[in-house]
Amino acid sequence: MRPDTPADHTTEAERLLRTAARYPEDREPLLLRAAAHLELAGDRARATILYGELLGAPDLDHPHLVKALNAANLWEYGHEAEARAIIEGIRTAAPLDPAAWEVVAGTLENHDELEAAHDCFSTALALLLTPGEEVPYATRSLLFGRHRVRRLMGTDHDAWDTLADTVHTAAVPLDELHDPKRLWSLGSSDPGELRAEITRLRAELGAYRTELSRPFPVALLHWPAAELDELLAAYPRLRDEYPSHPEHLARLEAALRDLHRAGTPNLGIVTGTVPSYEAFAASEAASPTAPELLPQYATTLAARGRAVPWPPARNAPCWCGSDRPYRECHGGE
Repeated sequence: MRPDTPADHTTEAERLLRTAARYPEDREPLLLRAAAHLELAGDRARATILYGELLGAPDLDHPHLVKALNAANLWEYGHEAEARAIIEGIRTAAPLDPAAWEVVAGTLENHDELEAAHDCFSTALALLLTPGEEVPYATRSLLFGRHRVRRLMGTDHDAWDTLADTVHTAAVPLDELHDPKRLWSLGSSDPGELRAEITRLRAELGAYRTELSRPFPVALLHWPAAELDELLAAYPRLRDEYPSHPEHLARLEAALRDLHRAGTPNLGIVTGTVPSYEAFAASEAASPTAPELLPQYATTLAARGRAVPWPPARNAPCWCGSDRPYRECHGGE
């Protein structure tokens, strides 16, 4: 059962905090989820403390996302000036993290800053999308958000709006879902208008349910070179799974492409470490040499929020850690 009352959300936040203490390698995603539950419980001050703890820690995986969530929370309970300063810093930094841009733009939209929200959505898409290339799963919500804001602004369709219409797969078109006049129909006595609104609401609910049914990506396991060397030195029986590090990377990219061609949405990659894998094996009372344990480990990491979306934006760093753009590394294969 999902949390429903403020007390339920507080209880879930406490559970996540205990889990983070047990699994420090997963601290960032677990604390982010705990902070979200605290916000839903109305304890925004405590959520701010959690965001501050994360921002004070070294080597954050998603620093701009944490800053964006902190800004959104601060604005909601009266710290508008501080929130605006954080948002401006994120916009200046121009991160290649679609989630950070979505939170920033959504925050501005929620506070009727439509021009600024539109600028954020547009800037993010210019950074993350390459004309003519397929839209990454994680970037689609930016297209939809920009489309929604432009409808609120009464702006004519442009090429990105057309792309959003193409990517959108629900039965009700985006133009209907994002129609600013929809609220008027809720007060209508016309049965036809009310039936049409019920259809639109069902389409939106269906989309939300689809997302909730996939709380984390279909994620495959990636071992950095040093971790793979350590893994194979400790467990030589796994060499059949990983003949070499270059072969491991090539197989991983090929498997993701095959899943993508088969129509699997929301793909991701999780990065393993030997201590984490050994701890997982111990928790499952299984041998680390068992090949069938590897996908279970990947699924567990994804459930803890460790997955990064695949494919990356073409101009983003490659998932393999080479520091080369994806289009020049595995994206160019």
